[in-house]
Amino acid sequence: MISEKFTVEIISPIKSIIKSETQEVVIPSYEGEMGILKDHIPLITFLRPGIIRISSEKEKKFYVEEGTVEFSNNQLLILTPMANELSLIDKSFIQTQIDEVEKKIINDKVSDKEKYFLSYKLDTLKSLN
Repeated sequence: MISEKFTVEIISPIKSIIKSETQEVVIPSYEGEMGILKDHIPLITFLRPGIIRISSEKEKKFYVEEGTVEFSNNQLLILTPMANELSLIDKSFIQTQIDEVEKKIINDKVSDKEKYFLSYKLDTLKSLN
């Protein structure tokens, strides 16, 4: 039987967060949510705030704010300053983040680009709460 799995690795500057075999990964990119399966075309893109979903025997979900993604030769590499596994995130942390983003987003000195980023972050955090 031919395997439908490929390798996914999430790396932060501090450590390797996860490296495993998987059947599908869904990433939050600026082009929209993108599903990646084995033999996907080569890809380089940027992450926006959202949830990375890694499907294997048990689905794992990670909250990310930004990063880069590269897929080639059935190797998915995600470089991000921070990726928190959803099952380990404290609800009070999420509410604190929501409060901070809501304060920033109404500031007149915030650029449109930053408001765009903050709106994705706010939507994702509210969906977790």
